Amino acid sequence: MNKNLKVENLGQMINYQDGSVVSKILIGKKNGTVTLFSFDEGQVLSEHTAPFDAMVEILDGKALITVSGIEYILEKGDMLIMPADEPHALRAEERFKMLLTMIKS
Repeated sequence: MNKNLKVENLGQMINYQDGSVVSKILIGKKNGTVTLFSFDEGQVLSEHTAPFDAMVEILDGKALITVSGIEYILEKGDMLIMPADEPHALRAEERFKMLLTMIKS
């Protein structure tokens, strides 16, 4: 039994920073990653692709996520799976936090 295990609250593990995007890698492996993000209102990640399938889970706030030209509004509790190699972008409609899980296809 691993006595170093600790129950954490994802939303409390990362803070908002004015005018910034903040990230915290929770798991970083060759075949995938789990990363916690916070976005201040108006912050963006420009369109890009990744060689991993990605699941986005919104923990707080509201985000606009565009995948292959289709826009999705996600709010707290929503999730979206983005296929590998599909162009995608994010914009904070308001401050939001998300958990991003990427798994190599």
